[in-house]
Amino acid sequence: MTAHFIVRFRKRYVSVFFFSVTWSFAFSLTRYSIPEEMGEGSVVANLAADLGLDVSSLSDREMRLDIIASKKYVDVNKDTGELYITEKIDREQLCSSKATCFLKMDVIIESPLQIFNIQLEITDINDNAPYFLRERIKLDISELASPGERFFLDNAVDPDVGTNSVKTYHLSENEYFSIAIQTGRDGSKFADLVLKKALDREEQAVHNLILTAIDGGAPPQSGTASITVRVLDTNDNAPQFDQQMYTVNITENSPIGSLVIKLNATDLDYGANAEIVYSFSPYTLQRTQKTFSMNTVNGEIRVNEAIDYEETRIFEIHVQAKDKGPNSMSAHCKLIVFVIDINDNYPEISIKSFKSPIKENVTIDTVIALISVSDRDAGENGKVDVHLSELLPFTLQKSSENYYALVVSEPLDRERVPEYNITFIVTDRGSPPLSSNKSITLELLDVNDNPPVFPKPFYTISVMENNAPGAVLSALTALDTDLNENKYLTYSILEKNIQNVSISKYFSVNPENGNLYALQSFDYEKEKEFLFHIEAKDSGVPQLSSNTTVRVLVHDQNDNSPVIVSPWRAQGSVAEELIPRSTDKGYLVTKVIAIDADSVQNARITYQFLQLSDSSLFSLDQYNGEIRTMRMFSQRDSRKQRLVVLAKDNGEPALSSTVTIKLSTVEPVSKASSGAIEVPVEYDLFSDLNLYLVIGLGAVSFLFLIVILVIIVVKCQRPKPVEEPPPCRNSFPSLRNSMNSQIADSTLISSDAYWYSLFLAETRKGKVVVRQTVPNGAGYIVSSIPRSTGLTETSESAASTLQESSSGFP
Repeated sequence: MTAHFIVRFRKRYVSVFFFSVTWSFAFSLTRYSIPEEMGEGSVVANLAADLGLDVSSLSDREMRLDIIASKKYVDVNKDTGELYITEKIDREQLCSSKATCFLKMDVIIESPLQIFNIQLEITDINDNAPYFLRERIKLDISELASPGERFFLDNAVDPDVGTNSVKTYHLSENEYFSIAIQTGRDGSKFADLVLKKALDREEQAVHNLILTAIDGGAPPQSGTASITVRVLDTNDNAPQFDQQMYTVNITENSPIGSLVIKLNATDLDYGANAEIVYSFSPYTLQRTQKTFSMNTVNGEIRVNEAIDYEETRIFEIHVQAKDKGPNSMSAHCKLIVFVIDINDNYPEISIKSFKSPIKENVTIDTVIALISVSDRDAGENGKVDVHLSELLPFTLQKSSENYYALVVSEPLDRERVPEYNITFIVTDRGSPPLSSNKSITLELLDVNDNPPVFPKPFYTISVMENNAPGAVLSALTALDTDLNENKYLTYSILEKNIQNVSISKYFSVNPENGNLYALQSFDYEKEKEFLFHIEAKDSGVPQLSSNTTVRVLVHDQNDNSPVIVSPWRAQGSVAEELIPRSTDKGYLVTKVIAIDADSVQNARITYQFLQLSDSSLFSLDQYNGEIRTMRMFSQRDSRKQRLVVLAKDNGEPALSSTVTIKLSTVEPVSKASSGAIEVPVEYDLFSDLNLYLVIGLGAVSFLFLIVILVIIVVKCQRPKPVEEPPPCRNSFPSLRNSMNSQIADSTLISSDAYWYSLFLAETRKGKVVVRQTVPNGAGYIVSSIPRSTGLTETSESAASTLQESSSGFP
């Protein structure tokens, strides 16, 4: 798109041109043309309209100018989108003597990012008059000079350019001289003084002329210089150069003193008239004369100052060779010096915009920074490549000529990398290549993207029963890698009921630090373990949480004494047993069975005699509690034996219970027969019989009460009726066998071995099987007690769970 507008400023018409206006994000270029010296506040153009931008969004989108100049001559009104002058522009100061003068700038608009390249051409106005470096020009011309011979004059200088620069020269009226206007390679104008007719020193020795330089401005301006021509006497041979124009190449940054060229001029005269002096002619610019030095004797031109290709690429040197004759004559030549570029400028990086800090959850392709790169060198030396110093989750995208956008290429995670040190490296393509770098630090802001995490998914906490309420069981602390409120955690127990009781009745957790407290004293015999969940929740938005499983194991303490359930005792801790006096060695007198509500070591019971009438008569198995005879009874042994058995658990400290067993021995009775022979009775038979009668009477009374109780129990439980054999009073010799047969008929146990097997089987099922002797040998009671029942249950209550009774004997 190309457009042309005529804009009027201060009664002058200014042409404003637009070239190649492209409405796109990258490589858009807009050109305007304005005259220099425009007043402050003057409007250049409406950028918003020309670039197709919405004026109302310019402030929000942070529209700004990036001017490549030492001063900010123009700015943009964000309310109207107009480009206006902020400081008068002096073209001659800004661009020196360049033919074209551009003020380059970039219009940068954020969100979304847009970049427009603007070139503001500063056109020249005729605000400078031509002037001569020397207001008085003196020339010595031999009278032998031939008509048509030319003499160089100082050229006029005009800071303006183009049509406003020196256009022509005018020489005051005279009959001997005229001027010939020459055009230099750069378009500059200079005048040669031309001799129209031969001079006669005797007629006129000095000629005074006025040279006027006129520019091409409207209206034109002018400057003058006076020329004084002295007519010299004869020196009729002028020096001559080998050629009129020389060209030479020199690399920039050549060492000072380096030889550029050695010029040679010859003079056919002799003596002083042939001696030549070399010098720069007035046509050589002052800057060029400072850059190079001239050897006036031998014509050598050497480097006098550092040469920079980026400042000047071509030098034009005018050299004059003048002899030393009385009427010196001169010759002139032109030397063109081409500067060859070397890669002596490091590329540059400029950060145009940068956003930091940013949130860690920014989307991919988000623009983080905008940079520009440049290199003052030319050709391949001025071409640059830019990249990041290391592999990062960012990439560089070219947005326009020499502009790159740093965008996010991978998801960011502040917990892994909280900040990035990003280094841009730009390298030119020269040989050897030069590079430079610039670093920025990008900080990431935290978002709540990490839930709390417990170190372990499952915690097992051990606590002894009978613990003190309110004690700290454990510290369950979760970790959250986020920051600030996103990592502030609160703890809670997820609600759960245990046997219809809320878990919060048993435990509580400190919501700030996760300390777990026991609210009650635990009883291992009631609850052996608890299983529940603890949740940790952060304070972010939205809240994130996680939980862990807690298993609290209650460990047993030795807080229950053994309970002796066999042998059966009517009351107190005394058990009575009857055994035949004729028992053999190893006879099972009775078996002491104790149960302990504790577990493991605390429930392991050992048995020992605490008191014993005769240590040689009875033995006690410390593990199963069996009391057996160690020998047969003798007449000397007492008929009543008292045994005190201690049942002790394996806890720390150990707890124990005792049982007192009173043993009574009875004599066997022989069966009556018709041919029985009367046996003489020993002396103590009468006393023993009396004792037996007393015991029998007591046993019958006690048995009667037991029978009544058993009948009541049987009626309540409706057991299957069992026929009982009639008692035999003459069965004392087989008392033990009779007891065993009664047990086989009336209970589940037929023998000690079978009973013991049943005891082991039921014990493996978690139950305790107890065999108890009914008072006065009336029978046995078998109890099957679950281990989970309370430990305070007495032997009587345990015996009532399963019982069968048999008829007794007197």
